[in-house]
Amino acid sequence: MTRELVRERGFFDGLAVQPADALLGLIGLYRADTRPGKIDLGVGVFRDDFGHTPVMRAVKAAEAMLLRDQETKSYLGAEGDVRFAELLAEVAFGAGPDRLAGVQTPGGTGALRLGAELITRSRPGATVWIGTPTWPNHAPIFRDAGLAIQTHRFFDVASAAVDFDGMIEDLGEARAGDVLLLHGCCHNPTGAGFTGAQWLEIGRLCAARGLLPFIDLAYQGLGDGLEADAAAMRGLMDALPEAVIAYSCDKNFGLYRERVGALWVQSEASELVRGNLLALARSLWSMPPDHGAAVVRLVLEYAALRADWTAELDAMRARINGLRAALAASHARLAAIGGQRGMFALLPLGPEAVEALRREHGIYMAGNGRINIAGLTLDTIPAFVAGVAPYLS
Repeated sequence: MTRELVRERGFFDGLAVQPADALLGLIGLYRADTRPGKIDLGVGVFRDDFGHTPVMRAVKAAEAMLLRDQETKSYLGAEGDVRFAELLAEVAFGAGPDRLAGVQTPGGTGALRLGAELITRSRPGATVWIGTPTWPNHAPIFRDAGLAIQTHRFFDVASAAVDFDGMIEDLGEARAGDVLLLHGCCHNPTGAGFTGAQWLEIGRLCAARGLLPFIDLAYQGLGDGLEADAAAMRGLMDALPEAVIAYSCDKNFGLYRERVGALWVQSEASELVRGNLLALARSLWSMPPDHGAAVVRLVLEYAALRADWTAELDAMRARINGLRAALAASHARLAAIGGQRGMFALLPLGPEAVEALRREHGIYMAGNGRINIAGLTLDTIPAFVAGVAPYLS
């Protein structure tokens, strides 16, 4: 007997049309612009004074070592490069707590998603509190893992300052078992950060309300230095029994396309957590890519490479902070940028102003007014400020 299957529409007709990625579209527009004075402040990559995103010297040296000495491309396992995770933990946590479970991940995005999946497995449907504004990919990562999203105030664009009172007021609605997403340093997209006293209050809030801090540390070393940029996270971990930390090597090692990251979970049940991380990683990507992690491992293993990496990272940070100081001195409405850190700042510009700057001055930035500071040079700052000044009311 045969059975005829009748289908009235295509299998994938139920999918909704997705909006195009705005930043990718911006790349295309910038490339098509033939004006010699155009300025690209869109995509979040470090650039030097010549507009290049260089491969770091220590990375090149480590890659040469791999080319010379690596004898196999065989699988490493779901945990990835174990020594990479151990050495990177020293960079992130210093001496480090002894209740950590950690694995290599495909970039910081992979770390965020693995952490989200772990939370879903333990607390299905848990609520994640996310400050506004934030990196646009944060909410989709957690939502697509099955978690609920709530937002709290974080940054007031008009005053260019953290709205800490608003944040604490909004988090008054948080309940035990909720998750609080925090940027460890160098906030994307605002560059704004908490004071030491505010970090202490966040720790007390998490303890009092039973909130799990989920820290996204994607820019360590590009704010005030490797140690300084990790200090707030370390303090929070010292004060609380549990925490989740997603780490990216994209920016501080310049390994954007290699997708190098790690996830750590602080818990008394670290072995139980580790087993679940490995099981989830196995189902998500089976095994993470090795090349970038092997590069980081070698850089951190060899003292000369580590010293050169640190020196180049220091120079990158100095360039960014120098540009921040120059911007802050150029216009009263940009003064707050000097006290912010990291690659990004959020200007008080609406979509119409952003479009006008692109059309009339060849200044390209994200539609919400986020700029990549590293896309500027001391020579292009005057033209940039002249273009944006009329819109900085």
